[in-house]
Amino acid sequence: MNRLPDRPRPRVLPPNPLGAAVGMLIATAVLYGIEFYDQVNPLTNLENHGIFPRSGSGLEGILWSPLLHAGWDHLWANTLPFLVLGWLVLAGGLGQFLAVTATIWIIGGLGTWLFGAPAVHIGMSGVIFGWMVFLLVRGFFQRSIAQILVAAVLFFYWGGMLWGVLPGTPNISWEGHLFGAIAGFLAAWLVGRSTRSQVTSGGPGTLAG
Repeated sequence: MNRLPDRPRPRVLPPNPLGAAVGMLIATAVLYGIEFYDQVNPLTNLENHGIFPRSGSGLEGILWSPLLHAGWDHLWANTLPFLVLGWLVLAGGLGQFLAVTATIWIIGGLGTWLFGAPAVHIGMSGVIFGWMVFLLVRGFFQRSIAQILVAAVLFFYWGGMLWGVLPGTPNISWEGHLFGAIAGFLAAWLVGRSTRSQVTSGGPGTLAG
C-alpha cells in the first residue's frame, strides 16, 4: 500500500533567522547605496528610470523601479517594513523568497505600467505591499494555523497600510501598491498550490520552499 508523504509543516520564521537578518540588512544597504549614489550625482536622475506607464522607454522601469526612491525620507519610510516583512517571507527558504519576490516585482510592475497614472512610479513599497498581502493570506492557502496567527499580528500592527491601495494621497503610487498587493495574493495562491502538489507527487513544487 502506497502512503502519501507527510505534509511538510509550513514555517513562520526563517530556517536560519540570523542568516536571513544579515541578508535583509545587506539588501537594505544596497538600497541605501543606490540612493547615496543618486544624491551625490544628481545629474544621473536615477528616478527617471522608474515606471512610466504605457511608454516604451518606461517599460524597463519595471526592473529598476523598486530600487529607486525619491529621497531619503521615501527610503526611510520603506526601511522597517522592508526589513521585517522580507525577513518573514524568508521563512519559506531562499528559493521561495526569490520566486515570491520576482512574482510581485514583475506582475506588480507590469500592472502599474498598464494602468498607472502618467507619472514616474518608483519605490520598494509595491514589493512591500505584495509581501504584506502574501504573509496575510499564505496561511489560508497552506492551511497553517501558525501562519494565520502571524498574519493576525501583522494585520494588527501594519494593517492600516493597506489603505494605501486606494487613490487619494498626492504623489503616492497607489497603483503600485494595488498591483503589488494583487501579485502578493497570487504568489500566496501559487505557493499553496505548489505545496499541495508537492505532497501529492512527493516532489518539489514550483514555488515550494
